[in-house]
Amino acid sequence: MKSTDLHAPAGTTVLRPVTAQERARRAAANAGEPTLEFDGQVPYDAYVRASTLHRLQQPLGDDPGEMSFLMVSQIMELYFKLTCFELRGAQELLRADRVTDALAPLRRAGMHLEGLNGAWRGLRWMTPADFNRFRNLLGEASGLQSAMYRHLEILLGLRNETLIRPFRRQTDVYADLVADLHAPSLWDDVLALLGRQGHPLPADLPRADPTTEHTPYPEVEAAWVRIYADPRPENHLWLLGEALTLIAEEFGDWRYHHLKAVQRAMGAKVGSGGSNGLAWLQRSMARVVFPELWSARTAM
Repeated sequence: MKSTDLHAPAGTTVLRPVTAQERARRAAANAGEPTLEFDGQVPYDAYVRASTLHRLQQPLGDDPGEMSFLMVSQIMELYFKLTCFELRGAQELLRADRVTDALAPLRRAGMHLEGLNGAWRGLRWMTPADFNRFRNLLGEASGLQSAMYRHLEILLGLRNETLIRPFRRQTDVYADLVADLHAPSLWDDVLALLGRQGHPLPADLPRADPTTEHTPYPEVEAAWVRIYADPRPENHLWLLGEALTLIAEEFGDWRYHHLKAVQRAMGAKVGSGGSNGLAWLQRSMARVVFPELWSARTAM
């Protein structure tokens, strides 16, 4: 069946849902062999948009290593988006006090971050000489300019209004970042949930200015100490804490792997985006995701 979908490029095949009975009939007709003839676009391509995806790699030079650098960067962008998608879904569920349901997207987010970290392995080959062969072609392009990474940081509670300034002239991108900056982070929603669950929290939570970064509170730390004193499967807040811990761990690992990749490929040279490179990344790692979830462990 061929038709046009509002969300699909003109002329592409729109997938028609198929039942289990139809699949069984097709398998019987094919004697167990795969279907090899289609009326139009191959269904896999219609769904994944693989042909579109594979046209997005446009290296600037002839060095073969640049393709690895470009594609790994694009893979990371997709993982940023996927993780943000899961975190937003978890936020909606937490706001509705559906803690058990929120665990699934949070655990998936942790696993997506594991995949994100695995992408760094594709750049282990890169020495300074390898990077220097195409680095100048990148101009001022820098991973620090990733809007989707900024969304991820903001959702996790790492808020710095100055870091979204590069996107001011990309009005749609900037508007989305500003909206996230003024909306509750995942950690804000978790703290609001703790308050609704009866844990005494400071009167100034939620923060009057959501664009500022969260300041750790001893009351929040004490709440997590109490929660972890009851590590039963029935204690959904304990399970929530563990799901959040996985996310924070994997995100911290990504920042560490980023630091080591920069160190391996360019040492302490000035960054392409104007920062002092390695030193800037080292300072950024001091900003902790879900701080009281970590500090509470000292008192447990």
